[in-house]
Amino acid sequence: MSAVEVEKEPVTIPPASPSTLAEDRRLLGGPRSRTAEFFRLVRIFFEFLRGFRSLHFLGPCVTIFGSARFDENHRYYKLARATAAAVARDGFNIMTGGGPGIMEAANRGAKDVGGYSIGCNIVLPHEQAANPYIDRLVTFRYFFVRKVMLVKYSQAFIIFPGGFGTLDEAFEAATLIQTGKLFGFPLIFVGIDYWQPFFDAMRTTMLAEGCIDRDDYSRFLLTDDVDEVVQRLAWCPSMPATRRGRASRAWTEL
Repeated sequence: MSAVEVEKEPVTIPPASPSTLAEDRRLLGGPRSRTAEFFRLVRIFFEFLRGFRSLHFLGPCVTIFGSARFDENHRYYKLARATAAAVARDGFNIMTGGGPGIMEAANRGAKDVGGYSIGCNIVLPHEQAANPYIDRLVTFRYFFVRKVMLVKYSQAFIIFPGGFGTLDEAFEAATLIQTGKLFGFPLIFVGIDYWQPFFDAMRTTMLAEGCIDRDDYSRFLLTDDVDEVVQRLAWCPSMPATRRGRASRAWTEL
């Protein structure tokens, strides 16, 4: 058993208390008193500040998303681990949501090759244990703060099979790319069997009805090939030191 395979205790995040969950519901439940809203803004500000300070000096990261429900014997767990290892070997840090399943596989893959592994976790009623393959763990209360951190400090998103949360993160990035808020940001879907019906629906319905443009659709990459994933990272707006000097491809090459 290698050093990275040594069993570790997971970092346990205290379960979200009823008062914490009630606080989040109050945030989304309409206006409150101006005093309450002021102090809520202060809490949000300090959460942003803590995230900026924790992640500022990381260097170029690639974020990997996917379901928390796959165990280490699942084919997508194994593929995520291999993909993360290849990306980390290429010089990128690996960032995930810090939990089990695909997130664990990605953090584990980074550790397999001596890469740096980050987890940006979220306080939820369930799935609170961070996986044991994380070098730096940052925990957030607010989803929107966490989303900003994941986009701000990532150079690409790799999307493995997952549920609502995975789709939420993927299409947050897709919207930012479509509206010109992000440029040169690869958005890569891995798991052809899982994602192909969704890509077919985008092409035959969303594209056909004019809800998206052909350029919007063609910016996505769907693959199961680890080498193809790494090649697409040449589009990243920032490169690790090991890859600087390689010209990034422009979107016009699509």
